[in-house]
Amino acid sequence: MGETVTSPRLQAERDRLYRAEADGRVRALVLALARPADWTALGRVWQGVQTDLGWPAPGISVSGTDACQLWFSLAEPVPAAEAHALLEHLRTRYLADIPPHRVALLPSRDGAHLAPVIPTLQADGEVWSAYIAPDLAPVFAETPWLDIRPGSEGQAELLSRLVSIRAEEYRAALPVAVAVSPVDGSTVGGFTDPRAFLLQVMNDAQVEMALRIEAAKALLHPPAASTR
Repeated sequence: MGETVTSPRLQAERDRLYRAEADGRVRALVLALARPADWTALGRVWQGVQTDLGWPAPGISVSGTDACQLWFSLAEPVPAAEAHALLEHLRTRYLADIPPHRVALLPSRDGAHLAPVIPTLQADGEVWSAYIAPDLAPVFAETPWLDIRPGSEGQAELLSRLVSIRAEEYRAALPVAVAVSPVDGSTVGGFTDPRAFLLQVMNDAQVEMALRIEAAKALLHPPAASTR
């Protein structure tokens, strides 16, 4: 990792939104699209989570290499496997037409790879990763990096406008996310058996009907386990 831009205010904003727990639970979820960093496609996710799920707008960044990234902040930390399952659901829901090798999801399912620190000088010593404003995202599709060092105050200001996803907002989407989580014995949403969780969701009258229907579909047609 190269030089990282920081300041007391910027670090406070990063901690507020994305700080991970010592026990491995995470609050930062990153979905990246690369080669190219197509905002037309990634923008579907950015807009969709707000319109369909009622989530606050995620942060946006350029990776400094080849990708544009969406940053989701959770108000409460969750296990890496659970976070990865939710990102996988977002990928299949909004980017089903995009080859999977172009999409990166962090944290990794095993928690070995977490969201990077941004802004950071890249290995070539010439370009930077950075947070960017939504209206600038289309500009970086072909060059997802900054040629100059981003200012700490500008980066902090961008983060200050972001809001974390509340637990109830996150849990509302979790029933669908569980359907794409591998049955590997890991705990997802407090359950060790995703099928049992889906059954509860399907039969819970307090859950939104659309999610109950998707849970039923997942039970009838469980997806193959991901090899990523």
